[in-house]
Amino acid sequence: MIERAVAADAGEILTVQRAAYVSEAQLYGDPFVPPLVESLEQVRKVIEGGVVLKAVDGGRIVGSVRGQVSGTTCRVGRLVVAPDLQGRGVGTALLAALHEQVPEATAFDLFTGHLSGDNLRLYRRLGYRETHRERMDDHLTLVHLRMSPR
Repeated sequence: MIERAVAADAGEILTVQRAAYVSEAQLYGDPFVPPLVESLEQVRKVIEGGVVLKAVDGGRIVGSVRGQVSGTTCRVGRLVVAPDLQGRGVGTALLAALHEQVPEATAFDLFTGHLSGDNLRLYRRLGYRETHRERMDDHLTLVHLRMSPR
């Protein structure tokens, strides 16, 4: 089941986020990727100020995604799924629900690291297309993607 997150969900969402990003930190050799160092208060503020969806399975939050609308563009962030449920459609369902929650958006933008093959495959399968790459440092290049539902 996918529904809007509330401020009280911040701790559980942060726990899932940290668990999901450990593999990314290992992949890039960087234990300080922003999702791993984000505070509980920061997550709470995002929930209160934007569109944050959660996937719930048996009372447990197993994933979440954020959307920040600017004009007619929705910036997608922090799509996370509990490691034990990755590859089972939770991320796909969260993105589809976000697209439905923001019907005024004519474009959805997101980014991921160049080595994150599973993420890139998921986004491309869902219709996201690469717009550009941004070299951050020696070990990380961000791949920016966009999907226009109409």
